[in-house]
Amino acid sequence: MRVVIAVQAELTHFLGMVPLGWALRTAGHEVRVATQPELAAAVAGSGLTAVPVGRDHLGRRLLKLAESLGQDGDPGFDLTEDRPERLTWEYLRDGYREIVPWWLRVINEPLVADLVAFCREWRPHLVLWELTTFAGAIAATASGAAHARFVWGPDLFARMRGHYLRLMNAQPPAEREDPLAGWLGGHAARFGAVFTEDLVLGQATVDHLPPSLRLAGGPRPLGVRYIPYNGRAVVPSWLRTPPRRPRICLSFGLSSIGRAGYEVAGQEILDALDGLDAEFVATFSDRERAALRRVPGNTTVVGHVPLHALLPTCSAMVNHGGPGTLLTGLAYGVPQLVLPRLFDEPALAANLAARGAGLAIDGAAVTGAAVRDRVERLLAEPAYTAGAARLRAEMRAMPSPNALVAELETLAAGRTPIEAGHGRQGEA
Repeated sequence: MRVVIAVQAELTHFLGMVPLGWALRTAGHEVRVATQPELAAAVAGSGLTAVPVGRDHLGRRLLKLAESLGQDGDPGFDLTEDRPERLTWEYLRDGYREIVPWWLRVINEPLVADLVAFCREWRPHLVLWELTTFAGAIAATASGAAHARFVWGPDLFARMRGHYLRLMNAQPPAEREDPLAGWLGGHAARFGAVFTEDLVLGQATVDHLPPSLRLAGGPRPLGVRYIPYNGRAVVPSWLRTPPRRPRICLSFGLSSIGRAGYEVAGQEILDALDGLDAEFVATFSDRERAALRRVPGNTTVVGHVPLHALLPTCSAMVNHGGPGTLLTGLAYGVPQLVLPRLFDEPALAANLAARGAGLAIDGAAVTGAAVRDRVERLLAEPAYTAGAARLRAEMRAMPSPNALVAELETLAAGRTPIEAGHGRQGEA
């Protein structure tokens, strides 16, 4: 097959797709990662083939502008909302009116035309598109390819879409407004197609969350085991020496720190952990390190360290709840204290805590004393390590990326890519 992986320029979203991309390659399929120019170097660094398409989006600049204007940059529409009393038609309608033009269009519009042109030229049999990269669904439809979403965290989009359609269909016909269908349907019409829900949810969904951490209400996914990949990595010499005391990793992710709406009290946390009989490794960004006034004697502050090399040596970790960070910890059976704040982090942290694999503190209410208390509990109470081990076993029982390839081949079987009428056509 020829396979396109379509991903907007968000590094952490791409990293989770790399193992499946390589599984497709080692099965003999041709793979191209179509992304905005900003991400092309990271794609090439993964060993997969990058195809820069379109222009870089302005999403991060808009967040910084919102922050400069005194706003938190977070949409008022909370996709994690699931309380019936809050899920009114007016709340969902107004939410879609906000996130479609100010988020989804911002990151996708610079991609659509060039991605469609590439797919019509290269004629893929399958397009795998990252959860927010709806341009991939449009390009697949325009080129006759099968297509599937790749979900990197709790499937908030699918659950909220279900709520939306249920409430919309209960409205009088004249009031059944659907901003998402209107936007996607407009693009489909440009390429001779009509809107269907496949443009929202794909013809299939690939999900690497273990079943017990998924949300109810979404489509039944094609499960795939999470394989930690943190980019090109070099193991530092100090990491080759086993720790003499319990080692705890502090990591707040590649994509959260420095963004509008997320701050972590790094100095306060380190001060509170001072004197604890443990060894702390803080993987802090340049911005976080520059803000530190002092580093306690039981803490080592470093820049990028590959988590898949660090976490097997750890007894616990403290993190922000980003899916990549959290799942990497679970892949090694590490109990976690999660400090969630943005998007899907609260939902994922709540499910982790409910499964007994760790604890959570609302990121907006974090104090150093609270973090120390929870870290001491993780180290003292074996139940959390046992809970993390159960989730690790559940993840290991999921199909490997190599095993999933056969499912994707079946999805693509029988699809005949549309002739572009121009350009050199690849061989099937």
